[in-house]
Amino acid sequence: MKILLIGGTGTISSAITRQLAETEHEVYLLNRGNNNKHLPFGIKQIIADINNEEQAKEALAGMTFDAVCDFIGFVPAQLERDYRLFAGKTKQFLFISSASAYHKPVRDYRITEATTLANPYWEYSRNKIACEEFLMKMYRENGFPVTIIRPSHTYCEKSVPLGVHGDKGSWQVLKRMMDGKPVILHGDGTSLWTITWNEDFAKAFIGLLGNPHAIGEAFQITSDESVTWNQIYQCIADALGVEFKPYYVASDLLDALGHYDFRGGLIGDKANSVVFDNTKVKNAVPGFVCTTRAEEGIRKTVEYMLSHPETQEEDPEFDAWCDKVIAKLEKLKEEF
Repeated sequence: MKILLIGGTGTISSAITRQLAETEHEVYLLNRGNNNKHLPFGIKQIIADINNEEQAKEALAGMTFDAVCDFIGFVPAQLERDYRLFAGKTKQFLFISSASAYHKPVRDYRITEATTLANPYWEYSRNKIACEEFLMKMYRENGFPVTIIRPSHTYCEKSVPLGVHGDKGSWQVLKRMMDGKPVILHGDGTSLWTITWNEDFAKAFIGLLGNPHAIGEAFQITSDESVTWNQIYQCIADALGVEFKPYYVASDLLDALGHYDFRGGLIGDKANSVVFDNTKVKNAVPGFVCTTRAEEGIRKTVEYMLSHPETQEEDPEFDAWCDKVIAKLEKLKEEF
């Protein structure tokens, strides 16, 4: 197959790129070339900014594909551009949407592809829904061969999965743990969550490429393992070899404090218990199973971050904010 990946170097797409490089498929990456230094051997590059439609059109002139995968489409205008660029030029168009698009607050913690899409808390999710609606309209009316993919919390070795963190990533939470400080968890840490190792995700995604059962369909791809946030943070502490010191703060209060935007990613996503039913993708890709358990993936991530200084971006502002929130709440307890 001749496959075009738009992006191809992010958390999800980098794993797909690596696995496709080990196959006989002809694989192209279309991006600006900023992160292509360590691409696997055999991957072909098309250097262009997809958001500059004329530039992309020129770079793609005369090319057709068996599959085109957009990992960096977030608003309907970008998918409308993709339709103009690839209608009649690909046998399959795969769009990365988001499981955060499922109805919030959750009506049933068991999520399938038939679960209603609606998220009043997060514009990101509403835009993903609008993108899906446009693409399915093009499929119904014009036969555009779309496949929609809904990942949930997919992670890799460069950042541990967290519920509460600052603007500079996950390292500061690890540093707080290593410094013996408490770390803030939303709620009481007992809500269920699903984290998926990116290499596992890639296996199912690749199985949908060129798959006739995937055209005009939506698939969620996640691990079957559900863990609590307490378990996730305990795994991080265990991998660091330190004591886990949780400090629980209600999700609504974290949102109300206002310093960080927790409304979308927390109230509209991570604060909800979710369990995903992956029957549909397993029927389409026989033999697919996630093999990286939470504690294994977290351990590999912690080990990588400890040995790679470039992942260790400190966030003193977030650290001070955590200390302030904890101190204020402790004082409030004393007053009562």
